[in-house]
Amino acid sequence: MGRVDLKVELLRYTPEPEEIVAMGAKLCYTSSDLDELKEGIQKKDQGSFVNKLLSMGHLSPVEHASFTFGIEGVSRSLLAQITRHRIASFSVKSQRYVGEQSGAGKDGVFNYVIPPKIIDLGEEMVAEYERQMKTIQGWYDFWQEKLGNNGEKSNEDARFVLPNACETKLVVTMNARELLHFFQLRCCNRAQWEIRALATRMLALVKEVAPNIFAQAGPGCLQGPCPEGPFTCGKAKEVRERFSQLNHG
Repeated sequence: MGRVDLKVELLRYTPEPEEIVAMGAKLCYTSSDLDELKEGIQKKDQGSFVNKLLSMGHLSPVEHASFTFGIEGVSRSLLAQITRHRIASFSVKSQRYVGEQSGAGKDGVFNYVIPPKIIDLGEEMVAEYERQMKTIQGWYDFWQEKLGNNGEKSNEDARFVLPNACETKLVVTMNARELLHFFQLRCCNRAQWEIRALATRMLALVKEVAPNIFAQAGPGCLQGPCPEGPFTCGKAKEVRERFSQLNHG
């Protein structure tokens, strides 16, 4: 198929995530039984309580809410970055069980991601990039043939010539506390462009279903001085304005 673009969906999430967070927190400080606690929480909006909880830094109850995303159109380079977030669950398209032979795509080449800076160089450079991807496809097909075109047994070795640009697909689950940490690091201007774009899309999706939990989520400079110190991008005001717009849809 060739060139692909980022696609993210929020597949599943904990029902009424802010209620379950409030329930976990309030259970720590009440003598009520579970039925009484549940009834009291369901009777009123928990937004202000969740906001207070987050402002106090009492984050363990936030772990009770989890969110599962379906992600397509990302590179193997991104995969290497996102899997460093260890408090998460990942299911990833296998290059061993799913081959990348030229016949698999309508354009005769595996799916790949083009960096924006290369696109900015103009059509001629994009065409050169695409030519290089087709060359790599030829290398892959060559080794498939030499290895007997034998399904996973040839896929597992032919894949060694595929580039970081090669597309992958994955399903990712994180709890809300890990997502807050993920957004702080990966929405930052100093994060690599691809994972920053992914994190920003993910943040927009969870804000729709848990607005209070993620009201202040985003790069570290939203809540104070840039935590990057001498490595700051120097654009904190611009970043704050951009994420303020995200808060308002």
